[in-house]
Amino acid sequence: MPPLLEMRNVKMYYGTSRGTVKAVDGISFRLERGEAVALVGESGSGKSSLAFTIIRLLPRNVAEVGGEILFYDDELGVVDLMKMPEDEIRRKIRWKKISMVFQASMNALNPILRVQDQMIEPLVLHLGLSKQEAVKIAEEALRSVGLARDVLMRYPFELSGGMKQRVVIAMAIMMRPRLVILDEPTSALDVITQANIMNLLKELKTKFDLSYILITHDIALASEIADKIGVMYAGKLVEVAPADVFFRKPKHPYSQKLLAAMPTLREEKTIEHIPGDVPSLINPPSGCRFHPRCPYVIKGKCEKEEPATKEVEGSLVACWLY
Repeated sequence: MPPLLEMRNVKMYYGTSRGTVKAVDGISFRLERGEAVALVGESGSGKSSLAFTIIRLLPRNVAEVGGEILFYDDELGVVDLMKMPEDEIRRKIRWKKISMVFQASMNALNPILRVQDQMIEPLVLHLGLSKQEAVKIAEEALRSVGLARDVLMRYPFELSGGMKQRVVIAMAIMMRPRLVILDEPTSALDVITQANIMNLLKELKTKFDLSYILITHDIALASEIADKIGVMYAGKLVEVAPADVFFRKPKHPYSQKLLAAMPTLREEKTIEHIPGDVPSLINPPSGCRFHPRCPYVIKGKCEKEEPATKEVEGSLVACWLY
């Protein structure tokens, strides 16, 4: 069976006054149908930029895009999202096939519009539904995230943070997409609300046969829902592994350092830090981009040549150690 999404050497560079930012630089991976992949890494590694590239919400200062993003759909067939015109993306893909829950998205709700007005607008504009039909779909979407229909008539300021996040999730799933991109879906929420939102996302995934791409810097959060973990560093995907393999035996030195820096309740351990700083994406290091911070650097090799991605014990790893 073909995957749902396949990325091949995807690039997305920003143009700035200081130079070109290589935010996404040659990313390749597959997302299977019904699968949840978590992309983890430090801030500035390119995770959110990759998400915006997939859904084709590109910034005005984009300098270069390249590669292929193949979306396998029962209705549309195989389409390359990188080659589709914007009007076609808007009519056929965005929100209908691929939707997104944005980072701090609960603050994206318009404070002067009722929830109903914000939920039915895309249904009326994109699907051509009547207001009555759109309201019924909005009510059903709210029920699926555990909210009563009277929430439709409320303003965002009348809702708690968790309720607003549920509204945003309802908006992301109400057109029944195949793929939902979750960009830090629990940021700015308290721990209990975070747990409730993650449980909700797992229920929705099963109920509607959704696929997820979860963008997060919280590895513990990723472990709650992900089937696979992808580790990004400085615009590169350095490791992709099944979640159980990743947490048991990470292969890339950066992955190992990330897990070593994560506290755990299961055992006492010394929390390690990753030495050095995240490199500039305007002028990234040559060779392996992690080599200035890597404890296992191979002199004369890592700083000169970029490692190819290899399969190692079920994981895909870009490292000269293998």
